Amino acid sequence: MKKVAVMLDDGFEEIEALTVVDIIRRANITCDMFSVSSMEVKGAHDIVVKADKLISEEVKEYDVIVLPGGMPGATNLRDNEEVIDLVKWFNDNKKIVAAICAAPIVLGKAGIIEGKKVTSYPGFEDELVKGSYLEEHVVVDGNIITSRGPATAMLFAYKILELLQCDKWENLSEGMLFNSLMK
Repeated sequence: MKKVAVMLDDGFEEIEALTVVDIIRRANITCDMFSVSSMEVKGAHDIVVKADKLISEEVKEYDVIVLPGGMPGATNLRDNEEVIDLVKWFNDNKKIVAAICAAPIVLGKAGIIEGKKVTSYPGFEDELVKGSYLEEHVVVDGNIITSRGPATAMLFAYKILELLQCDKWENLSEGMLFNSLMK
């Protein structure tokens, strides 16, 4: 069974993290929130979330690592060497690395976007200099998925499901009325 790990640190963007968790779980795929600090993590808008697990080598058993944006959540993840090592490991092992909003800066620091097409929240392009920056909602290049920000969180989550080859993503997006929104 496929598994998704969502990394959390204080200042994470709640919409981006929790939308991914919600949609992945609706598809009956294991999706755990891993905190890099403590079991209770405060988001950028003061919403406190209880993580499922603390960061550990167990993350390597997952198929996808997800990095939500938000400030200072994205910089906290970027500055955490354990997170950087996990991102490099996922990339080296051709597992899916997904980052949204400001979180692609983690991929930049990890050195995995050189020559890759990426996107991010406007204003973070300077930290993605070795990537080929696109102003698109969601960008996929090989095993790397990047997305722009809170408004694109559902698109981002459905793209993760699609790359996991989850055949439920289209029915799920229809049932959640997402398709009618995109018309």
